[in-house]
Amino acid sequence: MGNNGKIIYERYFGYSNKERNIPLNQNSSCQLASISKTFTSTAVLYLYEHKYLDINDLVQHYLPEFPYPNITIKMLLNHRSGIPDYTKWVPRYDDDSRTPISNEKVMALMAQHVPALEFRPNTRFKYCNTNFAVLARIVEKITEMSFYDFMAKYIFQPLGMQHTFIYNPSKGLPPNATISYKRNWVREPDMFADGVYGDKGVYSTTEDMFRWDQSFYQDKLLSNEVIELAYGPCSFEKPGIKNYGLGWRMLCYPSGSKIIYHNGWWHGNNTSFYRFIKDNMTIVVLGNRFTNSIYHQAPVVYSIVKGIPVIKGFDTED
Repeated sequence: MGNNGKIIYERYFGYSNKERNIPLNQNSSCQLASISKTFTSTAVLYLYEHKYLDINDLVQHYLPEFPYPNITIKMLLNHRSGIPDYTKWVPRYDDDSRTPISNEKVMALMAQHVPALEFRPNTRFKYCNTNFAVLARIVEKITEMSFYDFMAKYIFQPLGMQHTFIYNPSKGLPPNATISYKRNWVREPDMFADGVYGDKGVYSTTEDMFRWDQSFYQDKLLSNEVIELAYGPCSFEKPGIKNYGLGWRMLCYPSGSKIIYHNGWWHGNNTSFYRFIKDNMTIVVLGNRFTNSIYHQAPVVYSIVKGIPVIKGFDTED
């Protein structure tokens, strides 16, 4: 947990590798699951700020093989595209459910089979992993770099995130990376979606995540104008305080205050990243053994620190 640019509480429990009795520590890199989307959106907005792309452009302008017209980059960022989730339709067209596949293969299967849209683009919000897998391919197409290399060179290294990387199944995990476990400490095996990045796949530590958080206050990667664009709510079909910007979940209160956050859930990994921007307070909870309790930590911790009742509205979605 960080407050006003300083870490005020940091603790580790459990095992990075249960079989070898290796405990979790400050250098243990955990699979962030869908918190990875905050990195992908920042990469896209970094290219937008430097005028390599326009988020209002059609996806087909950058990826001609993308089979859906009238879908913009912004609709991918805010989950208003209507394209279906690859984790659900890829198994219909590929019998091998265990071997990790690439983003390029997802795109090829999408172009070949054109799974039906779930709704007309930009008519409503529906969270979908395919959006961010496509965004990662756009980054690669524009930069002519692998997503692994681009993120390392332009995001992780400039921020001093020495223990942060994107999982590459062909290379395996480094020694400091945590193993993903089910509740009973049984390992979660790789499956086809583990080779896809952009929607998940970033491994990081709590300290590196604090560096990530602080970079937005310091405008290290994005200008304040672009950051505010990312934090702007995009969906208003349903009443309530929950909303989604460009790669960020948020709670928007009638007073005008916002809580910016993202959760994650992939295999045995449950993760939570909350940014109380008005207070410059950050809560990061990373776990590699499945438990829903991680999603309930941030509101309780915040209420204790601030001496107020637990804030309503936090959810457990990834």
